[in-house]
Amino acid sequence: MRFEFEPNITKSYLLERASQETYLEYYLGIPVKKGLFKSPLRPDKNPTCAFYRNASGDIVFKDFSGQFSGNFISVVMFKYDCSYYMALKIIANDFGYIKHPKLTKNTKPINISKNEFKETHEANIQIEAKDFTESELNWWKQYGITEKILKKFRVFSCKTIFLNGRIFTHSNSKHPIFGYYRGKNENKIELWRIYLPYHRSKEPRFLSNWKSILLQGAKQLPKEGDILVITKSMKDVMCLYSLGISAIAPNSENLFLTENQFSKLKKRFKKLVLFYDNDLPGIHNMNKIRKNFDINVVWIPRHYNAKDISDFYKIYGKEKTLELINYAKERINNSL
Repeated sequence: MRFEFEPNITKSYLLERASQETYLEYYLGIPVKKGLFKSPLRPDKNPTCAFYRNASGDIVFKDFSGQFSGNFISVVMFKYDCSYYMALKIIANDFGYIKHPKLTKNTKPINISKNEFKETHEANIQIEAKDFTESELNWWKQYGITEKILKKFRVFSCKTIFLNGRIFTHSNSKHPIFGYYRGKNENKIELWRIYLPYHRSKEPRFLSNWKSILLQGAKQLPKEGDILVITKSMKDVMCLYSLGISAIAPNSENLFLTENQFSKLKKRFKKLVLFYDNDLPGIHNMNKIRKNFDINVVWIPRHYNAKDISDFYKIYGKEKTLELINYAKERINNSL
């Protein structure tokens, strides 16, 4: 009787058999080379993605919209919504290294890449800043966000956006652009998250070279406190701050805190509250997160016709928003 044992599938095991370029090109369907590309992982009308090799030697596929950044294993995790170890098995099964009984083999032909990617420069976003106009400040004020708050959270009004040394877009009176500045990384590259609230058809709503684990508003948090809200945008973070509530936001609703980040924040704040949009994707993501983390969950009742806190503030004003927050606090305290 013959027994076949499945080998221990690791990243090293996969790279002994094919290159990073081969795996990336297989699952992304684009060549691994310098330049900007349209994202194959989401609808993308404008080239807003690039490859670079990081200090660990990984070739990273970077989406400037902030929705994705990672190596070939992360690509598979994102595409198939699976864990790291399942992604390893999917790759091994697709490439014929193993025959996994519960996985369907991808029938796409395997082509060994002849590309050898050597680019080490990280994706670069730069801005030409300008003073806030009166109309821009009035736009922020409708959400309770003052110029003082914008300054605290290092939000800039942008005249021109540069992507990898080339002009990406300009602002005008009808299409303002705002930049959230995070400082510089270890390679002295400026970290920007660009927000285009009235983005044009060929532009993404966000452009970012932040690492996926960076949290919006984290640098402005107090050392400790009673409540920390985890919401879905910097605008909501600043709106909540104007109401006396500490908040942070991951880079997108598809991301969340790491277990280590969650654990550290749990020690600093008495209660952690998840507060995403009340639409179907927002509710779905909150339910998914609640299964893996010990966290309170709240959302705005739909009869208010406001999907998030900044929308609520714009429609109902400061006093009604404070009433809603106090009601939510009572509900959270009564549930404990």
